[in-house]
Amino acid sequence: MRDWLVTPGSLTARLVAQSTRFRVQKLRQAANVCLADEAAAIGLPRPGRVLERDVLLRCDGAPVVYGHTVVSARATAHDWPLFSALGERSLGTTLFYDPLVRRGQLEFARIRPGHPLLARVRAALAANDVPFDADAIHYARRCVYRRRQGLLLVTEVFLPAVLTLQAATPIKEIDL
Repeated sequence: MRDWLVTPGSLTARLVAQSTRFRVQKLRQAANVCLADEAAAIGLPRPGRVLERDVLLRCDGAPVVYGHTVVSARATAHDWPLFSALGERSLGTTLFYDPLVRRGQLEFARIRPGHPLLARVRAALAANDVPFDADAIHYARRCVYRRRQGLLLVTEVFLPAVLTLQAATPIKEIDL
């Protein structure tokens, strides 16, 4: 899983390259109160009102990554002009090709069973008739992006099916 966690550049681009059919399935996008561990990351003194977007990234039909994005409700359309209109388009395509966007440091975690984000992953998979392995270890990474004065936090939870995709640096066979 380490290889997926430390992917430099756009995770979306890597998923597209390693599948024949890539799809962003938007699960929801709405106002909510952010999780406690997300507040400080986006400059809030305590959990507060945010816009959230939850998606499943699918490769060849299988969900491989659960994406969770939060942006402060105070962020303006000037800061993140395309966020509200993404639909089922990839957020990664806007983040990595906008010269005004600055990427922060990646953070990594093993999500503990009681974490609210893991409950969302479980619910999303159940709604899509995909089994959830409660005994599996779920790894995630997150990163803050800045555009103008706005901060946007993207968390990616890697699902076990991601390991069925081609490795980033396949071993090349040679004749000796």
